[in-house]
Amino acid sequence: MQHDKLIHMANQIATFCASNPKGARATANVADHINSFWEPRMRAKLFERIESGSVEDVHPLVLEAMADIRRPVVPEATSQE
Repeated sequence: MQHDKLIHMANQIATFCASNPKGARATANVADHINSFWEPRMRAKLFERIESGSVEDVHPLVLEAMADIRRPVVPEATSQE
């Protein structure tokens, strides 16, 4: 899945959560949704995109939620010596 598609999806989640009348939990709701429904590869790609510094098109709630989004565990490469 392309990075821009992931950003579009994350932004849609943030926009929906921001419209919640109980907006105080909007950031937590973004993280909860991504943690619950995105597979590890999608979350890994989201972290790559955010950490690349190219965040001008990322919704502020997504950026705030990054601290609560679970980073997928990437298995360490084993050397074949």
